[in-house]
Amino acid sequence: MGNKLLIRSYNVGCGDCFYVRIPNNDDGFHILIDCGSKEGINSGVLDGSIKHLEEHMLPTVSGSNKKRLDLIVVTHRHEDHIKGFDPKFFKNIEIENIWITAAMNEQHPQAKKTLALNGLVEEEIIKLKKDKVNFSPELRNLVGLYGIRNKGATKALTQELPNKNGISVDYVHAGLVFDHHKLNVEDDTKITVLAPEKDIDHFYLGKDIDRSLKGFTEVADTISKHPKSSQSAKPTNINGADFRTLKARMVSNALAFAVDDSSIQNNVSTVLLIEWCNNRLLFVGDAEWHGEFKAGKKNGSWNVMWKERKDLLNKPIDFLKAGHHGSFNATPWNRDEDSNHEVNQIFDAILPKPLEGEEPTALCLVSTKRKQYVTIPDAELLVELGKRVGNTKNYHKSLRKEDSTFNPETDIYNYSIEEEYTKPPSPREVGEKEWFNNPQPLRTDMESKGRGSKTMFNEIEFVDVEISPK
Repeated sequence: MGNKLLIRSYNVGCGDCFYVRIPNNDDGFHILIDCGSKEGINSGVLDGSIKHLEEHMLPTVSGSNKKRLDLIVVTHRHEDHIKGFDPKFFKNIEIENIWITAAMNEQHPQAKKTLALNGLVEEEIIKLKKDKVNFSPELRNLVGLYGIRNKGATKALTQELPNKNGISVDYVHAGLVFDHHKLNVEDDTKITVLAPEKDIDHFYLGKDIDRSLKGFTEVADTISKHPKSSQSAKPTNINGADFRTLKARMVSNALAFAVDDSSIQNNVSTVLLIEWCNNRLLFVGDAEWHGEFKAGKKNGSWNVMWKERKDLLNKPIDFLKAGHHGSFNATPWNRDEDSNHEVNQIFDAILPKPLEGEEPTALCLVSTKRKQYVTIPDAELLVELGKRVGNTKNYHKSLRKEDSTFNPETDIYNYSIEEEYTKPPSPREVGEKEWFNNPQPLRTDMESKGRGSKTMFNEIEFVDVEISPK
């Protein structure tokens, strides 16, 4: 297998399925970070990726016909990160360790309010689904984060897969360090958890949401005391108009809290710093940034890491897994502020711009797919990343070279938000055509052989990065 570390991003559409192989003894140390997608569970994307991983990448367990996976890392509970953890996909794989964000530990004493928010939102969203509320495309994506497949994946990760492999789950939080004393890795490898902080309610929930939740619960309690058996049933102790207003407020508030909860779930992503042979690799899940750190407020994970783990973050990295599929709020770059802004300090620390005449050496991968969300991927961010990392492509030129008929004015690769959505979210969101003829990091949607094809997942595809020891 050589002496290079391998990072492979399977093309699962809008989702994450990252495989990391660290040179270690004879057969390496094998990690799977997330396994999810917004594609349908029957698309073949996830089970095909795991089958490919099993057949081509994992070593055979001594004395067995099964394959060995040393570590599964679960960053957070969203379907595009966990939907693929179906036990039947892993029936021929022996799992040694499972790490899950502490925020998914239902017994975690410092996440009671965060867990309560998630449970409440999930309950209300399921009710809205049963009532067949007609959601806009963007809201359908939000509502899709709460469903039976998430529950099934969570049960598989916390019960079925651990029981099947005779192991227990490690709910991880910032400050934990795993090296050769705790894992079967060599002395040159260390894995540090940078997020989330153990006190999840304090750092990521914020008192404002806590207060709003109380009002939301009071409205829910009022509605629950009134009959729901038929449309003609008249509520007691409240007139019909007020009751309808309350119900409308419930729908509006449930969706508002779903937006808050979705952001919080991103911010409690497991963030890993893998140090190997003097290389620093950062896997950030969907961690977001929110302006500047403020005590007692809802903070972004990047801001918390900068406040609490600055000694580890304040150094250049050699590899970045771009957060949240290239979303603008998941890579710490605030284009509207100068370099002194907290967020830009983080960006310049981990991925400094090369000096004049120098070439960037850091590497990056973006697992992404257009059209799932209007802000994913953010074209301007990808171009900025392209200035700071070394493994880039000008996709305009490369596609013209591959296909002489490619026309950026009419071809599907010329993504434009104005063409895809009737109301762009802001004047800045001008689509990718303004930025397409610039170097960008390697991205799964552009590296796919089936770009634009309905059969793009017929063949398992992936993007690789190899890192050499220093």
